[in-house]
Amino acid sequence: MAEITPNKKKRKTYKGLAITELIIILGLVCGLSWDLFIRDRGNSKNEPAVPASKQVSASSSEDPGARTKAVIEKEETFYQLSGKKILYNDGALGQVYLPVFENVPACSLDMNDLVTRNGYSFYRENGNITSIAGIDVSEYQHDINWEQVKAAGVDFAIIRVGYRTYGGGELNFDTKFKENIEQADAAGVKVGVYFFSQAVTTEEAIEEADFVLDAIKPYNITYPVVFDWELIYGETARTDSVTVDMLADCCVSFCERVKSAGYTPMIYQNKNTSLMKLDLPRLTGYDFWLAEYNTAPTYYYDFQMWQYSSTGYIPGIEGSVDMNICFRDYSAPAPEEPSQPSSEPTSETTAAAASSTATTTAATTATDSATTTTVTTASTSASTSATATTTAAAAAAAASTTATNPKE
Repeated sequence: MAEITPNKKKRKTYKGLAITELIIILGLVCGLSWDLFIRDRGNSKNEPAVPASKQVSASSSEDPGARTKAVIEKEETFYQLSGKKILYNDGALGQVYLPVFENVPACSLDMNDLVTRNGYSFYRENGNITSIAGIDVSEYQHDINWEQVKAAGVDFAIIRVGYRTYGGGELNFDTKFKENIEQADAAGVKVGVYFFSQAVTTEEAIEEADFVLDAIKPYNITYPVVFDWELIYGETARTDSVTVDMLADCCVSFCERVKSAGYTPMIYQNKNTSLMKLDLPRLTGYDFWLAEYNTAPTYYYDFQMWQYSSTGYIPGIEGSVDMNICFRDYSAPAPEEPSQPSSEPTSETTAAAASSTATTTAATTATDSATTTTVTTASTSASTSATATTTAAAAAAAASTTATNPKE
């Protein structure tokens, strides 16, 4: 009988283990196949088919929040898309595609009428310059000689009232606000104001508006009161997590507060933040100040003021200054609506009517007297009545003159 070596024993043991593992694996495969394919097919034969619409409803009912959101999006009237698209280049994303809002007015300016010479931009219509030259300033421009600024052709200035810090959220006055607004007005430069906002709630936006309104109360503000909410780059800011909805709420809260005080509100924003962060369909009721540093703006939507440079030079200002042009003269008085003629009788019209009645009565009396006397007397009476008629007509004419010239 042959002797079994230890190596042969090991091989037999390994073969047994391998066969056992193979059997276990085959069993698992068969079980999974039954569970995934054969059993489901058998059950489906006994169950009625469910329409696709009912499957969608059933899945939606499991997540009411998602369903409600979808309904709101479909019923929302702000976001009407025109089918057009905006393409622009983003520093991080490259070319970006955005759909166009149909209910947000597009820019109506003809960029062929925009001229830039020696660093100054202006807009022409029918060969005439119709834009208005302006600047915006703060304490960073230090001491300003406003007489020289006015002589250089600057017609308006948007002056910073103050700011909210992006760290702690404290409100502060611009240290040059009072000096700038008083001296600019004295030099004949028309003024508006702005506030650098870091509001994160509507309450803070209203607080900022009240801060501005209290500060400008003694002054002649003919240009807009501007909400300047900006993102902070390179540092952590309290506004980093502000949502699109909250930013729009803050814009509306500030602007409505300003409007209620009798001033013209305006929103300032750069092109990219406007397109990516502002809820534009909610803000069409307010004028817009665009910041886009270029020879011509490429912003798709409408704007009333354009900040085209942050490195401008103006005599009377040390260092660089922001340059702007405005396409509307905010200082011009609004056209008066024509008054409606009154249907109520006035004292003047009553007097004219009375005079006319007197004339008619006098003529009638003269005719009656002429018929009841002799021919000679009738001639005399007719002359007398004609004189009376002439006198009465003159009185009526005088009354009519008085009615049409109330200042006399």
